[in-house]
Formats: sequence, C-alpha cells, structure tokens
Amino acid sequence: MRILDIVPGTSVDGPGLRTAIYFAGCAHRCEGCHNPQSWNFEAGREMGVGELMDIIIDNDFDVTFTGGDPVYQAKEIVPLAREIVKAGKTIWCYTGFRYEELLHNGYATELLRYVEVLVDGPFVDGLRDVRLLFRGSSNQRLVDIKKSTPDSVTEWEW
Repeated sequence: MRILDIVPGTSVDGPGLRTAIYFAGCAHRCEGCHNPQSWNFEAGREMGVGELMDIIIDNDFDVTFTGGDPVYQAKEIVPLAREIVKAGKTIWCYTGFRYEELLHNGYATELLRYVEVLVDGPFVDGLRDVRLLFRGSSNQRLVDIKKSTPDSVTEWEW
C-alpha cells in the first residue's frame, strides 16, 4: 500500500481519537481539495499490513482511511481492514466515490464489509460548509454501512 502519512490521535476524521491513514492517489482532483499533494499515486512509501497493524495496535485508536482516495487501493487494503476489525477496531473510510458506485466494484465492495461509516462523494467547493461534522461539503454523506442497502442509504447519526 502507498502511504502518505499516519496521524495518531486525530479527532477530525471520525468520532473520538482515531489513527488516520492517508493513502496516496486520487483521480477525483476536487477543486478546493485540502490535500492536493495526495493526488499523486506514487507519493509516500510502501507499507505492509504487519507494519501498519503494529502502529494501529500501538496507538490503540479506531482507524480512518483517508487520502487521497483509499478506494483506488481497495485490493491491497482489504487484508489490512480485515486485521483491523479482528483487532476490535472500527474503520471509517473517506472516498470521492458514491456508496452506490462502490457496490458494483469488486474489491471496493469487499472493503465495505469492514467499514463502519463511509464518508462518500467528491468535495464540492461551492458546497463547502465548515459547520458540517466530519465532512467538507454538503453533498457528502456519512453512510452507516451496516444499516444501508443498495436501494436505501442510512446516514450515520452522532
């Protein structure tokens, strides 16, 4: 997996303190993106499941996948997600894709099996709202994966 950064103890990428893992690469290139350096798929460094799990266990926080867009590395991330959930941690995942798109995308669909909340949709600068909890623009949703179905999205409630 290409990792840009790991931020332990963040409180802006989901409820409570979390370990945020910033994955490299994003083709959405949203205007006004707060992290355009994450667009480069070759940025950061390669890290394996074992190395990342050591950090996650050491920090002892729930986990947030962000970036970039983690979904571009879904195939590589699925084994990590499986280990995180086995360790008793929850996962939030940020993506510029919509939940409905991911339901028909092999590895992305498999990744969703391990995600508690998906923050979906591209950042839209014209819809930017600093009052929103855990998201940047009003088109983005906090999708409660366990309660959602392909025909009906249930938003996560704080």
